[in-house]
Amino acid sequence: MNLDLIFSNKMKSFLLANESSPLSVTPNNFILPESKRPNLSEVKSLDSIPIIDLSYSSLEVIHKISKACEEFGFFQVVNHGVPEQVCHKMMKAITNLFELPSEERESLYSTDHTKSVRLFNYYLKVEGGEKVKCWSECFIHPCYAIDDIISLLPEKIRTQYIEAFNEYEEEIGLLGSRLLGLISVGLGLEEDCLLKKLGEQPRQRAQANFYPPCPDPELTMGLTEHTDLNALTVLLQSEVSGLQVNKDGKWISVPFIPNAFVINVADQIEVLSNGRYKSVLHRAVTNNLNQRLSMAMFFGPNPNMIIGPIQELIDEEHPPKYRNYRFSEFLREFFNHQGTRTMLKEAFEMPHDNK
Repeated sequence: MNLDLIFSNKMKSFLLANESSPLSVTPNNFILPESKRPNLSEVKSLDSIPIIDLSYSSLEVIHKISKACEEFGFFQVVNHGVPEQVCHKMMKAITNLFELPSEERESLYSTDHTKSVRLFNYYLKVEGGEKVKCWSECFIHPCYAIDDIISLLPEKIRTQYIEAFNEYEEEIGLLGSRLLGLISVGLGLEEDCLLKKLGEQPRQRAQANFYPPCPDPELTMGLTEHTDLNALTVLLQSEVSGLQVNKDGKWISVPFIPNAFVINVADQIEVLSNGRYKSVLHRAVTNNLNQRLSMAMFFGPNPNMIIGPIQELIDEEHPPKYRNYRFSEFLREFFNHQGTRTMLKEAFEMPHDNK
């Protein structure tokens, strides 16, 4: 197999074969330019994103979510109704997938973004067109048509993964719909407004992320800074923290909270809300002691849906900040600028009137 397109020889022996002793030196093709490095000593660990208890009264929850979407673009939810054992099963299935020997996962690897099911590695394009790889690997697939995925999965974990994911997807689908309803009401809209904007057969995808221990976390990144291109992300993370959010130009850590989900507003909700709710930069850093795992569920529009500021949110004081576009155009723009653009929604902003 030819995995040199994704990993250096040393790195793939660690990531894919799971050697007992970690690398002592970060390979050159994972080392970021100084300006792109995480500067972990400057990260604010005392501040974090809001934590919202969904068992509280609806009005209180709506107010807290609305404030979090305006000020942070991120929040965590607890008492959300998703059974703890469902989350444990999903994380165990992810762990077993990434612990498989390389030869049992070879068929999943691809750098072709048109493949809906694949194992891959993110990267950042730097000066000269060089690609610097992120210290992670990711497994992505659609949330629907699971039967089409079964045959692609390694046989050893196939039954476990599909069983865990079917249960998980059902629960997270309900939670995602509930959150979209609460976010809609917080904008002063009908509860089903955002769900309708996603259209029938919305683009919903799952992405499992694996971040192994890193020899020098200051030199590389698990995932470089970016905003999510969909509408809403529901993230389950393991006990090892690594997610960071940019607030007012400063990076703040998102701690692990037992039985909580991290929720983040993505680009399409910022556009639909006419900029009122924020899709903010976030990233994943590494550490030199423990591996980290996470499971992201992305809720996005059907590619054929027209996306733009919702009419009820536009007036003389709040003119449209973004133009209308078909979501498929947004996706094309993303893949055309993959590895270079951190905030894609800027490409769809309306021209400013400088008069």
